[in-house]
Amino acid sequence: MEILLWLVPPVGVTVVAMSWVGWLGREGRGEVDRDVAVRRLGEALQREGSRRKSPGYAVRAPERDRSTGIAVRPSRAPRSS
Repeated sequence: MEILLWLVPPVGVTVVAMSWVGWLGREGRGEVDRDVAVRRLGEALQREGSRRKSPGYAVRAPERDRSTGIAVRPSRAPRSS
């Protein structure tokens, strides 16, 4: 039990630091006007919706490899695209 006494100072410093940062963090958060919050949310949802419709790039589907569970050489030459 005495061996654990070396943990007391770091734990005490950690608790004090966490309390201090928590107290300072309370003052930094101001209230946001409800109308401003609703407008920001609407803009974000519009941007997200427009991204879903057109991603801006096209990706070819990967060529499906025949999986047999054993290693075999391909019976045909790979397609050139």
